[in-house]
Amino acid sequence: MPNTPNSPIYVTDALIAEDIDAYLEQHQQKSLLRFITCGSVDDGKSTLIGRLLYDSKMIFEDQLAALEADSKRVGTQGQEIDFALLVDGLAAEREQGITIDVAYRFFTTEKRKFIVADTPGHEQYTRNMVTGASTADLAVILIDARKGVLTQTRRHSFLAHLIGIKHIVLAVNKMDLVGYDKAVFDRITLAYRAFASEIGITNFTAIPISGFKGDNITALSDNTPWFKGPALIEHLENVEVGSAADEAKPFRLPVQWVNRPNLDFRGFSGQLASGKVKPGDAVRILPSGKTTTIDRIVTLDGDLDEAVAGQSVTLTLADEVDCSRGDVIAAADAPPEAADQFEATLVWMADEAMIPGRAYWLKLATQSVSATVQAPKYEINVNTLDHLAAKTLDLNGIGVVELSTDKPITFEAYGDNHTLGGFILIDKLTNATVAAGMLHFSLRRAQNVHWQATDIDRDMRASLKNQRPALLWFTGLSGSGKSTIANLVEKKLHRMNRHSFLLDGDNVRHGLNRDLGFTEADRIENIRRVGEVAKLMSDAGLIVITAFISPFRAEREMVRGMLPDGEFIEVFIDTPLAEAERRDVKGLYKKARAGQLKNFTGIDSPYEAPENPEIRIDTTAMTPEEAADLIIDRLLG
Repeated sequence: MPNTPNSPIYVTDALIAEDIDAYLEQHQQKSLLRFITCGSVDDGKSTLIGRLLYDSKMIFEDQLAALEADSKRVGTQGQEIDFALLVDGLAAEREQGITIDVAYRFFTTEKRKFIVADTPGHEQYTRNMVTGASTADLAVILIDARKGVLTQTRRHSFLAHLIGIKHIVLAVNKMDLVGYDKAVFDRITLAYRAFASEIGITNFTAIPISGFKGDNITALSDNTPWFKGPALIEHLENVEVGSAADEAKPFRLPVQWVNRPNLDFRGFSGQLASGKVKPGDAVRILPSGKTTTIDRIVTLDGDLDEAVAGQSVTLTLADEVDCSRGDVIAAADAPPEAADQFEATLVWMADEAMIPGRAYWLKLATQSVSATVQAPKYEINVNTLDHLAAKTLDLNGIGVVELSTDKPITFEAYGDNHTLGGFILIDKLTNATVAAGMLHFSLRRAQNVHWQATDIDRDMRASLKNQRPALLWFTGLSGSGKSTIANLVEKKLHRMNRHSFLLDGDNVRHGLNRDLGFTEADRIENIRRVGEVAKLMSDAGLIVITAFISPFRAEREMVRGMLPDGEFIEVFIDTPLAEAERRDVKGLYKKARAGQLKNFTGIDSPYEAPENPEIRIDTTAMTPEEAADLIIDRLLG
């Protein structure tokens, strides 16, 4: 479509020429719409974005110059060659993997600025669609007019609604390939409406388009006289977005950092997640619950009389209260909750399946805590919306789970506050994001169970025993010599009048953990329980000794995190697999090799050796007696 004064994307070149400052001011005041394009593979997402970029004339200067040069080179002028070249460029980027990781594009019209996320259509990259949707105000769900509603249409619609996107555009694309048939458009719209109503989407805007031909993109097309509008750009320009709803909610500011450029200034910086705040307002610091008032609202451009949702500011407080990164400054009379157990919806984004009981890092707003996830209450089938029984979640699986954190976090239900209700899970070893989640509510048991303070603490108990508590965590392959050396260590400590207790792997499975098998999930739960028992014993002032294969680093680190710094001492009994198998005292390796023993560490289940243990014992180079003496010297030295 030509760039004329009547076009909705007409750029006022005259204003630029006459008063560049006025033009820049006008551009700065435009509202911003973030939206995503999603749908199944080859539904035309990149073509549509190419059309938007071309028609908006907001291609980067070097891109535009290259297109013009290529047009002259081939001796062709006009819209078709330029647009084709642009789409070819987007396709090339997609082949290089850019849109697999979500490609962001920027353009503007006279009324509004836009950031569009081009999300991949392949099912295996659903996690990337979630990433793009997490900050979007609107979703353009593309459907190939020849194919109708597909699985990815349903999946992406479900996720867009789940994430809280309020505005949905159903763009029925490639209408030129079905002869602009109104019956086709109506049939697809009706089918989509039936599915949308089932998942809670009560309103959407359906538009018949051709991304390649440009029909109904920037203006209504003569090819669809039966469609009365709006065109896509017109709808994107006029859909209501902004922070009005967020401003009406109670004030919350997650503290991102403490700003202290000099001794006379102490400010707390972050972005308002919701509400408004003015100097003099009473606020509460969470999770501590301390109250104070706002003194100043500081920005680079000077102090503000008021800050609203979406603004990044630095607040100073009237009183010297304890407040640090991860805390939330909130309205004193309407504070959010703090809890450590929740129900949530989880979208699994890792190739490796979720492992119930494993500890992951949970990041919510500016808070970071350790969290464990239980087996799903159910998994959701996005095609039928059935609730399915599941023991775990695989890649792109969506389920409802219960999770617990190692300390209370300040939160709100995701439906009420995306910032304080949305979180990600991070693998502790790889630092890869493995899941995105939305909190529903805290569990009642979390609200009813409170920590009971006692007068006698762990230091007093340890002092009575004249020793420092410690946990000697022996790890190594079956047959490496863990139990033998651990037993010798306890005997020697006993002769030295030290108070200790040995938790042996086999012995614990006769009682406390008799209900657990040897699957990966059961092994993790086995170690979690032992870690909790060991923590209680160390609180009693004991030197605790454990002898467990404990094959996974994440679980050993989970136990380390339960104890004060320096009390967890990892003892790696480093015996090569060949040597452990040669010994085979219990005959377990022989059974595993014969296929009679499944999930046996070192054979068909992995062992993750410690990378930096406090003590490493090479049983091929020293006797058990020598090893025990070395461990005691390190412990008491």
